[in-house]
Amino acid sequence: MSRRTGRHFLQIPGPTNVPDRVLRAIDAPTIDHRGPEFAELGKAIRAGMQRVFKTKGEVIVYPASGTGAWEAALVNTLSPGNRVLMAETGHFATLWSKLAARLGLEVDLIPGDWRSGADPSAICERLRADSAHAIKAVCVVHNETSTGVASRIADVRAAIDAARHPALFMVDTISSLASIDYRHDEWGVDVTVAGSQKGLMLPPGLSFNAVSPKALAASRQAKLPRSYWAWDEMLAHGKSGYFPYTPATNLLYGLREALMMLEEEGLENVFARHRRHAEATRRAVRAWGLDVLASNPAEYSASLTAVLLPPGHDADRVRRLILEHFDLSLGTGLGKVAGKVFRIGHLGDFNDLMLMGTLAGVEMGLGLAGVPIRKEGVQQAMAYLGACRASGERAAA
Repeated sequence: MSRRTGRHFLQIPGPTNVPDRVLRAIDAPTIDHRGPEFAELGKAIRAGMQRVFKTKGEVIVYPASGTGAWEAALVNTLSPGNRVLMAETGHFATLWSKLAARLGLEVDLIPGDWRSGADPSAICERLRADSAHAIKAVCVVHNETSTGVASRIADVRAAIDAARHPALFMVDTISSLASIDYRHDEWGVDVTVAGSQKGLMLPPGLSFNAVSPKALAASRQAKLPRSYWAWDEMLAHGKSGYFPYTPATNLLYGLREALMMLEEEGLENVFARHRRHAEATRRAVRAWGLDVLASNPAEYSASLTAVLLPPGHDADRVRRLILEHFDLSLGTGLGKVAGKVFRIGHLGDFNDLMLMGTLAGVEMGLGLAGVPIRKEGVQQAMAYLGACRASGERAAA
């Protein structure tokens, strides 16, 4: 293979670009994970993650992918045969429901069109019909990575409350945490699931459960088998900054640095930056004459945009040409939207010029692939970003 010049554009919606500061932090000598220096690291990470989740409750860190955190949320709170209510918002919501079924849970899946988020009214209706309170948990993906649709978590919480139902509320924030505003305590979430490789700007390998007192109480009665994922062992050691088994020490160095970077920028500024880049991307898509997959403006994702191609055009061919010609990686369509969409990730350590380079590569690639577009997307995105800078605005109107 011939050498490529310049830097690869990794614009999939995760794993995201890892900042040099985080890479340098990871590239440090490994320390004794039973020693006092590690205890200080563990305590600092716990406190920092509480601030990111916006919770005063417990946060548990696993050496695992987000799939592990899905499993941990379920096995620590539920028993064999329990019913869980889930919303089919996309590929990853579907995978979570399949995992639940494999664990021996009875899954009640509300069907969806993959262009909309979880429907609070449908959730309320299902819960009101459950007069025996057989449903033990409601599980929702906040930001569906396969579709670019963000469910309205506060509205789902209000729906559960309106139904006067005691079910636990679990939320997947794997592609939203540290990119889109999220409030574990305020929104009454019992278990929040997250991963390291997206808004937290780390390589894959860490996952998280933020846990409410109600979820902790449920864990004492839960009967699903658990050992590696058990909260009690993690919490018993975590209070002093340690783990019950060997942790991913160097990734934790990186997490500490990433948390420092988020706090230096300020979480509200981080969220505003993501909103601005998402709006600029959508303006480019519309200027090309294409559609975004998300159908409800109230549910547009600030982390990624899924671009819907016209019938007869293969999104994977477009992605392949863009990678070959411009060294730019875009997200593939998954499940029901395979071949129909490509996904532009605009989350994590990202700025205006990186977005403009990404959109320029996409616009040129669409032309190479013969997709009929107006070559005005880059211009519209640039005009919007310039206007934001000129007016001092940091977010979409």
